Amino acid sequence: MREVAREIRDVVDAAGPALLGLAAEAVGQKRGPDEWSKKEILGHLIDSCANNHQRVVRGAQNAAQEFPPYDRTWWVAMQHYQEASWPDLVELFVQVNRHLSRAIDYLPAEALGNACNIGKDASVTLEFVITDYLRHLKMHLGDILEPAEPESTAESMISEGGPA
Repeated sequence: MREVAREIRDVVDAAGPALLGLAAEAVGQKRGPDEWSKKEILGHLIDSCANNHQRVVRGAQNAAQEFPPYDRTWWVAMQHYQEASWPDLVELFVQVNRHLSRAIDYLPAEALGNACNIGKDASVTLEFVITDYLRHLKMHLGDILEPAEPESTAESMISEGGPA
C-alpha cells in the first residue's frame, strides 16, 4: 500500500499548484442550479478523505464494520464550501490527503483484508477502500482541472458509486 500512499501524495502535490492557478471566479461558478461548483467538488474530496481516514484507522484495528452511510449532497451543503476561501480549501485538501497517505504508509499488511462497511449492504476490504479512494480522487480532480463535458452533470457526480 506504500505505492498507493505515494501516488496519493504525488497526485495531491501536483494538483495543489494547479488548483491554486484556477481563476477565483471560475471555481465558484455552477453550470446549473443542481450542479456542484469546483469549490464544492473540492469540498467533497475533503469530506471523502476525512471519511476514508476514519476507515483506514478503524480498519487497521478491525473496527470498521459499522459506518453510517455518507450523504455527499448533505455534507457539501452543510459545510458551505461554496462560501469558503479557495486557497484555504486547497490547503486543507492537500494537508488532509498527506495525513491520510501517512496513515496508509504505516498500515500493517495483515490489516488489508479487514472488512469495512461503507454504508452499503456488503462490506469491502480495507485494501479496496484505499485503492478506490485513489480512483475517486483522480476522477474528481479531473472534474475540477479538465474542461467539463457537456453531458457532465452534478447528478451523475453526486450519485456515483463507490466509497466516497
